[in-house]
Amino acid sequence: MCRLASTTIVLFLQIITSFLFTTTTSSRPSPSPPLGGLTFDLFHRRTNSSSSRPSNTNDGSSPYASTVFEFSEYVMKLQIGTPPVEIEAIIDTGSEVIWTQCLPCIKCFNQPAPIFDPSKSSTYRDKKCHFGPLFSHTCKYDITYANHDYSRGTYATETVTIQSTSGQPFVMPETTIGCGHDNSGLSSTPAASGIVGLDWGASSLISQMGQDYLGLFSYCFSGSGTSKINFGGNAIVAGDGVVTTPIFRKNEENYFYYLLTKKKNVFYYLNLDAISVGETRLETLGTDFHSLEGNIIIDSGTTYTYLPESYCNNVRDAVDKAVQAERSTLSDGEFCYNTDDVTKYPVITMHFSGGADLKMEHYNMFVQIGGSYCLAILCGSRATYRNRAQNNLLVGYDISSQLVSFKSTDCSTLWG
Repeated sequence: MCRLASTTIVLFLQIITSFLFTTTTSSRPSPSPPLGGLTFDLFHRRTNSSSSRPSNTNDGSSPYASTVFEFSEYVMKLQIGTPPVEIEAIIDTGSEVIWTQCLPCIKCFNQPAPIFDPSKSSTYRDKKCHFGPLFSHTCKYDITYANHDYSRGTYATETVTIQSTSGQPFVMPETTIGCGHDNSGLSSTPAASGIVGLDWGASSLISQMGQDYLGLFSYCFSGSGTSKINFGGNAIVAGDGVVTTPIFRKNEENYFYYLLTKKKNVFYYLNLDAISVGETRLETLGTDFHSLEGNIIIDSGTTYTYLPESYCNNVRDAVDKAVQAERSTLSDGEFCYNTDDVTKYPVITMHFSGGADLKMEHYNMFVQIGGSYCLAILCGSRATYRNRAQNNLLVGYDISSQLVSFKSTDCSTLWG
């Protein structure tokens, strides 16, 4: 399922945006309101988010959370509310908002843990949207993802808690979250109650941690067992075998919205220079896919990598020439072979700018369906480097330096 989020923009709200700003019902100045709600932070006076974390001292420790592989997605464990309630939410570098299902439900999907009840938390506060000095109302949000999953509900501030290398909880008071009362999807991840957005946006988890943590986070995904997502100094990926590639940030693709906001797109873009199938190197140079300023989004919240149609077909043709086995088509869009002999499948390498060559394992590029193996690359309009192809790579984001680092790692044994 694709989790690259788009949000509903209502024309009326675009017209009155310059009159709107967002506050919380508490006394502390609020962080910038998230993209995609009823208001946008075009004219909001943003405070330094690092000053809004009084319960954490910069003692050299690093926040982290446990992660678990659930079918095709990776979830992280965190706590919300006072007293804290543990939830599991999908780790998503392709969206911004931190949200979880909340009571009362208009429509909620099944989840094994109890749905969060904000009425039982002493630190829950609805966010208020103001129109002029007299009128205010609770801020609503309406997020629709590219696969048509959605969450609709109320923006709020709430205490979010994760773990820390100090042994003490890492507490983030008055963190902006979405409390979803009308939600669909996430059926491929039955343990998840929502999503933790980690993109460039102001209301993502990494942005709300503040400047002390330097926009640093890393994860290491494995198809089995548990792992961790690290933040701050402990998230730095270094040592032998590390390769690094630049992150690019593009202008907002909705041109009308960009004219209003002058905002940059919040996705993390990388430059994919080429893909090698065995010894055959397929350059993006000379194709519509080529770019010097980012041509593929790195996304942790979805499964199979997508490439633009024409370039994708070039990759498929090269795979077809390399695999000496009978083709089978299990469904539209899949590219499969009737053999489970993994030695028949070529090694695929992704070449990112800056010399970041990632030699993919068999698991990264092929998925077994019955007695067949299918290429885990699909053809579509938006190029996206997704979580299956990131398996057994320690992936570190340095947002301040605009770099992503990769290190080949056995992620299932990294933290024991």
